[in-house]
Amino acid sequence: MQPEHIRASDADRDKVAERLREALAEGRLSPVEHEERLDGLYKAKTIGELSPLVADLPTGGFDYAAMERMSEAPSGMQILGSEARDLAGQSKGSENLVAVFGGAERKGRWLVEPRTNVSVLCGGVELDLREAVLSTREVTIQMAVILGGVNIIVPHGVRVINNTSAILGGADVHGTDQLTDPNAPVVRLTGTCMLGGIDIKAKGPRRKKGNKRDK
Repeated sequence: MQPEHIRASDADRDKVAERLREALAEGRLSPVEHEERLDGLYKAKTIGELSPLVADLPTGGFDYAAMERMSEAPSGMQILGSEARDLAGQSKGSENLVAVFGGAERKGRWLVEPRTNVSVLCGGVELDLREAVLSTREVTIQMAVILGGVNIIVPHGVRVINNTSAILGGADVHGTDQLTDPNAPVVRLTGTCMLGGIDIKAKGPRRKKGNKRDK
């Protein structure tokens, strides 16, 4: 099957929608053009139908080989060396983190699976991704938070897409870049927070011992 005939996924549509939003903000598209292309986006069924929507925009269009490489290549948040590749090779596809009347954390050099399921009940979870290795360019963190909290730290330049829903709770995003390289790593947040909170912050690299604060 030719790449342009492959059925488009929700992730494919999200990437095109984000590029169209950036083009509108940059003044490359008028509001009318933006609306027209969004209409075409929602009607598109294949990759081939999505491609023309961004083909005339910088870094637009679908490079099928590049897309395949991006989906398969691991991403080190700081340095992608042999150690990071070896770590990414240990991926199992998903990880479950559970904090019930207690806590759980991930920090330092650790592997972020394509999907991480976080379940919190009267507890807390800390996720520091600044030295982490992403098993794929885009990872999803699915959360179920009840009477608890989740704190997530990402390095600058990482795109955070917050699709969580809140019931008497909320998710706060601080300092994440609004416009980043289209090839930048993506952390997608989904799930529900009830009577709790999800806090996402972008920070500089961790400092060595002896320094009290992050950049």
